[in-house]
Amino acid sequence: MLLDGNDGLKALTEAYAAGHALPGFVAYNLETVQGIVAAAEAATDQPVIIQAGSSPFKHAGQETLMRLALDAAHRSTARLGVHLDHSRDLDEITACLKAGYTSVMVDGSHLPFAENIALTREAVRRARDHGAWVEAELGALAGDEDVSTDADASAVAMTDPVQAAEFVAETGVDALAIAVGNVHGFTTRPVRLDLDRLAEIRTAVPVPLVLHGASGLPEEQLHGALARGVAKVNVNAELRRAYLEAVSARLPTALPGSDVVTVWAAGRDAVTQAATRIINQLKPSG
Repeated sequence: MLLDGNDGLKALTEAYAAGHALPGFVAYNLETVQGIVAAAEAATDQPVIIQAGSSPFKHAGQETLMRLALDAAHRSTARLGVHLDHSRDLDEITACLKAGYTSVMVDGSHLPFAENIALTREAVRRARDHGAWVEAELGALAGDEDVSTDADASAVAMTDPVQAAEFVAETGVDALAIAVGNVHGFTTRPVRLDLDRLAEIRTAVPVPLVLHGASGLPEEQLHGALARGVAKVNVNAELRRAYLEAVSARLPTALPGSDVVTVWAAGRDAVTQAATRIINQLKPSG
């Protein structure tokens, strides 16, 4: 079932209060959507977010991927939100809201502070008209959303707690994506979150925090983030790698018969397995 915006925000705030997190899984095509949904259905009443977002639209097409994710959520027995990830385009945000997305992320992190506030405030205004909740980003994440580039977190600015408090107050966002040493994609450099800074941000702002770039993060770092206000964790590279490794392993036996179905199924099932593992890491203990 597709959670409406109010129920999705309620699930997010409940996770925030309880010290666990909702997974946000990025989907690129039919098989990744199916894999995410299968993992959500296997989880016992744990809400899951399908992130059919701005970057994957470049591959699948906005209308196609948007409808695919929404249809899958409506048909599923799992509690699913559908989320627009990393959008810098108000028209794209509006199109997804009109289609029925339950949440959107407006990404003005590349803009000067005042311009980020202005962009985010307008996205919030539009989302309120459609009953959706809004995530925004303050601070910069190194790396690429779609390709692991061995990113270096020390090369970009982290989220400032004082600015974060002003940003949330001025924009009215429902969740804030932060930069505290996290990066997009896998990296050979050890990722160490600045948990002290994260604790300061939690004290400064009254909304749930979002951690992007969680693929490959050591479990103790992940749990440290959950204990300090992170209530939504985005995962992309880990699902991509699982999909590609499964496809690569299947190709030698599939190529002689041009058997694309078993290749697609292998990738889908690998996404399900990876997503299930992450859901279990993020769900409430006990």
